[in-house]
Amino acid sequence: MALGEDCALIEVQGVGYVAFCGGRTLARFSVGEPAFLHIETQVREDSIKLFGFASEEERGWFVHLQSVQGVGARVALAILDTLNPGELGDALALQDKASLARANGVGPKLAARIVQELSGKAAPRGFLGLAAHQEQQATAAPVAGGERNMRADAVSALVNLGIDPINGARAVATAMKALPPDAPTAEVIRAALKEMQRA
Repeated sequence: MALGEDCALIEVQGVGYVAFCGGRTLARFSVGEPAFLHIETQVREDSIKLFGFASEEERGWFVHLQSVQGVGARVALAILDTLNPGELGDALALQDKASLARANGVGPKLAARIVQELSGKAAPRGFLGLAAHQEQQATAAPVAGGERNMRADAVSALVNLGIDPINGARAVATAMKALPPDAPTAEVIRAALKEMQRA
């Protein structure tokens, strides 16, 4: 692997591929070391571009963000450089436009549009095959993966109690700000329910 300012050159069975990546993704890799990337391919009339991500979740958010008018590949990468998938989900759930506006190329109006269009939609789910899933599990940080699962479990539990998914996600995001990252799911659910009682 060779690294550029905004891309990585990866050799796959003797063929070199250039994949555009955000700084957060590039920082995880070292020149000459083996690497595994989740690839999103964009085909245009005059070009084919590959975009690489450290996780399938990031790749899913990259696609999801571009469903908003005014968000292209460059802006989507900038957002994912500023906010990891968990933070991005929290920002949407809490309608935190200021966090989104910290990304390069995202002004107040675009941040408001992203929140308006995506806050009511489910978080993206990638399409992982077994081999890719095993590779992701081997390379992902265990705390981050556990936090994602716990967050999803907590929201699911609230939905099963009859709470609207958007309000459930917002309550969980608020509760998690006051809890340690390794808090048990049951504790997160209790804290989220308290947040909803306060509202």
